[in-house]
Amino acid sequence: MPRLALISVSDKTGILPLATTLVHRYGFQILSSGGTATTLQQAGIPVTPVSEYTQAPEILGGRVKTLHPRIHGGILARLDHPQDQTDLERLGIPPIELVVVNLYPFEATVAQPETTLAQAIEQIDIGGPTLIRAAAKNYAHVTVLTDPDQYPTYLAALEACGSPDLALRAELARQAFVRILRYDYAIARYLTAGSDQQPWMLLGIPHQRLRYGENPHQRATWYETDAGGWTAAQVIQGKALSYNNLLDLEAARGVAAEFLGETAAVIIKHTNPCGVACGSSPLEAYRRALAGDPVSAFGGIVALTVPLDAETAAAMVEIFLECVVVPGIVPEAEVLLAAKKNLRVVVLPDFRQAPPEQVRLLAGGFLVQTADTAPVDPQAWRVVTQAQPTPEQERDLRFAWKVCRHVKSNAIVVAHQQQTLGIGAGQMNRVGAARLALEQAGSRAQGAVLASDGFFPFADTVELAVQAGIAAIIQPGGSLKDPDSIAAADRAGIPMIFTGRRHFCH
Repeated sequence: MPRLALISVSDKTGILPLATTLVHRYGFQILSSGGTATTLQQAGIPVTPVSEYTQAPEILGGRVKTLHPRIHGGILARLDHPQDQTDLERLGIPPIELVVVNLYPFEATVAQPETTLAQAIEQIDIGGPTLIRAAAKNYAHVTVLTDPDQYPTYLAALEACGSPDLALRAELARQAFVRILRYDYAIARYLTAGSDQQPWMLLGIPHQRLRYGENPHQRATWYETDAGGWTAAQVIQGKALSYNNLLDLEAARGVAAEFLGETAAVIIKHTNPCGVACGSSPLEAYRRALAGDPVSAFGGIVALTVPLDAETAAAMVEIFLECVVVPGIVPEAEVLLAAKKNLRVVVLPDFRQAPPEQVRLLAGGFLVQTADTAPVDPQAWRVVTQAQPTPEQERDLRFAWKVCRHVKSNAIVVAHQQQTLGIGAGQMNRVGAARLALEQAGSRAQGAVLASDGFFPFADTVELAVQAGIAAIIQPGGSLKDPDSIAAADRAGIPMIFTGRRHFCH
């Protein structure tokens, strides 16, 4: 009796080499239908059409092809189960050893904005998921392949052992159920879009088991949800990325993305920016960011918005850093950084790719919100004081506002000439955050600007800023006591801008 393989694929990548090897090297008989059968036949590969095998024609324009007891009996039969064997013999159904199926491209179809509901409905696969589920359920006796990337592994198992072992079949089955889960979720999301019943699921594929989480007693795994992002980054050198490294790298990417198109450096410590600056060169930007808070920068994460050159790399090795992330790196810089063998150097070509949503787990559930990544819009801002900001102050206010939304609340940023001078993060009251930022800035606060992620509930923050020499302020506005803050700024003769948008970052 020939070995049977059922092949029905939408994505035909690699299917001809696979089918050719199955037939000519291992003696498989191929069952297929529709476009897959045509593709194989045109390549000269012998195929038994499913309709001929089942003696049941395809109907409903091809909507029903493989939904037949002769197909599913062959897939679901337990070869070590006497009753199953009796049923197969009585009905003349041979077992099917291999199922190769991938699904209609529903996700790709609905990703196109012009797709109609009717077009989307036609891309909901019925037979494919049924075949996959059946084969995956019976992985003890059947192999299921759902992705062209799996073909080489399967063929290697045939070459080595004549058939894949139970462990490989079980792993392929797990991958199959995950594929079905993702597929069904995409359909449910599309059909319930805009309704209160729309489900939300975070589904990831294990990318890397991490040594531990935030602390050594916590277990952690890095999951991949989409192609690209950090899983596509290249680690040039250094130890494996840790849980905390990845959190800090994502924070660095978010701040750096605010300044793409400019030469900027970002230094992150415990997910908060401790130094951000623009410059005429990567070296100048880095040195200015470092000068913003050189103490906190020790053991930090550095991101550049431009490729890393040798001069900047030479400056970076002067202090202890955990990670450097850049969109590119010259060979001379790689050589210099190699002197710090534990320094993790990461090349991330695209700083723009960001998660569209943020998820927080709660006891018994979770929260989902859209990410706070909308571009800064100065056109929506309003000067609420008698004094108007100068062009230089406007530039610094935009700079400070971009940084401020990446600082944990309550957040205050003091900046001058596109360089952070003091950052107050994560405080329980706003005047406390301002006091920290201003103390860090010291005498450099004279003539600088101050940004706040939330409104001022009292005039005390403005009064404190004025005492320190702050020359302009930007904040969301919206407090019942806004007039008090405006009056304090007017008494000092400094401009204050209301953005109309707050940027809490808890």
